[in-house]
Amino acid sequence: MRKDRIRINNRIRASQLRVIGPKGENIGVVSFSEAFAKAQEAGLDLIEISPAANPPVAKITDYGKFQYELKRKERAAKSQSAETKSLQVKIGTGEHDLALKAKRASEFLKEGHRVKAELFLGGRAKYMDKTFLQKRLERLLNLIAEDYKIADGPKKSPKGLMVILEKSK
Repeated sequence: MRKDRIRINNRIRASQLRVIGPKGENIGVVSFSEAFAKAQEAGLDLIEISPAANPPVAKITDYGKFQYELKRKERAAKSQSAETKSLQVKIGTGEHDLALKAKRASEFLKEGHRVKAELFLGGRAKYMDKTFLQKRLERLLNLIAEDYKIADGPKKSPKGLMVILEKSK
């Protein structure tokens, strides 16, 4: 929602509104005048949250607090949009090469990026025992020096076995 699209108080055009109370309780579908009266009675604003719904959804809350919450959500969304970096290893990758890949993964994590580590499986390797494949992927994960948490995985992907790592906080 942009500021110019948010309608508050008398700017709301709908005659019927689905109203959410100041504590998050569902008041139900009421007329605009009744909803506006309840908002004024509480000393708060009536804010149209979802104008496209039928009937439109409005919330009784403080407009300044509402704007603050929107900005906070936007900031949180921006901070989580860290780039995802990829690493790929094969079943037969040697220890030295694994150490180099783990060092690179540690650097990515230190910079705040997410890391997608993939165990590339070609041909018949896709049908090998899943525990064996997970152990091969764990060889790489054990070498990563930076503290991390597993955000997603380990699970099958089109190329093989994949796990997504994030820096632990």
